[in-house]
Amino acid sequence: MFADDSLSEDAFLGGRLRLLQPREGFRAAMDAVLLAAACPAVAGQSVLELGCGAGVASLCLGARVPGLRLQGIEMQADYADLARRNAERSAQIFEVFEGDLAAPPSALRARSFDHVLANPPFFAHPGSAAADPGRETAQREATPLAVWLETGLRRLVSGGYLTLILRADRLPDALAAFAPGAFGVTVLPIAARVARPAGRVLVLARKGGRGAFRLLAPFHMHAAPRHLRDGEDLTDAARAILRDGAALAWR
Repeated sequence: MFADDSLSEDAFLGGRLRLLQPREGFRAAMDAVLLAAACPAVAGQSVLELGCGAGVASLCLGARVPGLRLQGIEMQADYADLARRNAERSAQIFEVFEGDLAAPPSALRARSFDHVLANPPFFAHPGSAAADPGRETAQREATPLAVWLETGLRRLVSGGYLTLILRADRLPDALAAFAPGAFGVTVLPIAARVARPAGRVLVLARKGGRGAFRLLAPFHMHAAPRHLRDGEDLTDAARAILRDGAALAWR
């Protein structure tokens, strides 16, 4: 369990949520908020987050869509505990299982969900390890991306949605997991600025969907063509998501 003096209180959604995160460990930021905004859940549905960390994505989603049944699985016990603490702080019900998503607890295997969210580790290749073990576990792949996707798809009901945020260079690996004709897949590139390459992609896959693959026009985070001054220069669409808790429009 994290000691209180090792944690910071961070504001999300313009201060609607104030969540605890480790000062030195893995810290969720923009990607978690984008992931929450991209999930097309509606009140009354069930949502599972794989590798939920401190719970930022799920709790941002719950703040936008009241009445969801939120569950998560996290292999690091201190982060799972922190997710529960954050749920209590934000007056949300968020059931967090501690375990390996590659071999989920039996109580979780018995359930199916309308939505599954995931922000898998970005780095698949070997490299210099992060100094903090929690950051290293969260950012560098130990469980293959294919296993993340297989687990998520298995937990979905027919017609359910898997929502992912990935580094753009991981998109081919992700698409390989979707059998042709068995999933409707939409990809939204996320670029920092106009005329910049996408650094992230959001992927929305519907289990049993029969629609054609869709690659959407990029979503731009910043309004200026380059960094001109200190201070925020978000596009109106990005500001609505990051500060106001708006949903992302898949179009």
